[in-house]
Amino acid sequence: MNTENSLAEHFLGHCSSRLEVLSSWADDCLSRLTHDQVWWRAGEAQNAIGNLVLHLCGNVRQRISSSLSNNTPDTRDRDREFDSRSCATPEELRELLKAAVAEAIATLRQFPADRLLERAQIPYYERSVMQNIFAVVEHFAQHTGQIMFATKQLTHQELDYYPHLKRKKASS
Repeated sequence: MNTENSLAEHFLGHCSSRLEVLSSWADDCLSRLTHDQVWWRAGEAQNAIGNLVLHLCGNVRQRISSSLSNNTPDTRDRDREFDSRSCATPEELRELLKAAVAEAIATLRQFPADRLLERAQIPYYERSVMQNIFAVVEHFAQHTGQIMFATKQLTHQELDYYPHLKRKKASS
């Protein structure tokens, strides 16, 4: 195998792994929250966790599953992701997220590494497939961070996703 294909396959594998980890954190956050907490918002200019999850599902499906395979039609309604109010339970959101990410990961694992430099077929953006995939993972990480922050605020719990980095408490 040549170095170029090896790097491309490593990139696809890494992106798949990151989506798995990030979605597991979002899933864990959803499991800690009540329906009201999932749909709480500080104001109309802010999104509820539920909206962020719907948005992540729509983004991943459109920009990976639909744009990189012929198996998934693009049926995304981005405005609806943000307009929704209290429409799904935390469990339903968890299932939607798991399905969207599993579909995206399957697409990435089957995607030919030699096609990463092709132009991506997505609305509004002119970039390569590799740039598109990276943008999706980066976008997923940003919104997962928002979900984690909101979960900590709402539950007053430490999430412990990096237990090996836990600070030692100062002795009194």
